[in-house]
Amino acid sequence: MATIASQVILHPTVSQSLKFSSTTLGRDKVLEVLQGEKEAAVRWNALKTHLATARKLLRLGKPLEHLQAALKASLASGPVGEQITAIARQISYFGYLSFDALVWINTVKFYSFSSETSTKVAKFAYRFWLAGITLSIINGTLKSVRLAKEERKLKHSKSWGGETDAGREAEQETRLSAILASRDNTRHQLVIDLLDIWIPATALGISNMNDGALGIFGLISSLMAGQKHWQSVNGKK
Repeated sequence: MATIASQVILHPTVSQSLKFSSTTLGRDKVLEVLQGEKEAAVRWNALKTHLATARKLLRLGKPLEHLQAALKASLASGPVGEQITAIARQISYFGYLSFDALVWINTVKFYSFSSETSTKVAKFAYRFWLAGITLSIINGTLKSVRLAKEERKLKHSKSWGGETDAGREAEQETRLSAILASRDNTRHQLVIDLLDIWIPATALGISNMNDGALGIFGLISSLMAGQKHWQSVNGKK
């Protein structure tokens, strides 16, 4: 019996799950998936609200992470368009999560805003969120175009390069693998952004997507993001 218990407790999947849930992003994505699955059922509205509140609590430290990411992006080298949109995206997410934290403070009654103020705060949060996703889409598009050009150029040089030494060929293969991996990650994030953008757009009245469709989009994007994070924390590509 003890052997069976140890096999279950020490199973690699359990270890990976604990590692995944130990990160803020991992816990956030689990709650987001649970929240999305319940949005279509009216009887789960209270649970949905509490899950949303819990997610906001877990993200209280996230604004500083995005400021750090913005600083790192400003120090990194690369195409100007990609660098500018990367910096602006991180600053937008900083704004979104900062105002979202104020929404949480008002929701849990730690500090109560007037109805008018709370509405304005929520709108600012959605505007920054929409800006961040839009900039992420632009950044992803620019990066995808660049990577596609680099991929074609590298493959062309390989096909017309004639005889090359083993070291040169290995270097080209490594470079091509890096380009393809970066391309796949960029496309993955683009899909997530194209699903997520409808949430703030609808909240701001720019689109009129119904709650059912928003719930499905949110669930899919959460599963995709969660899967990618699972792979990253467990050392998988």
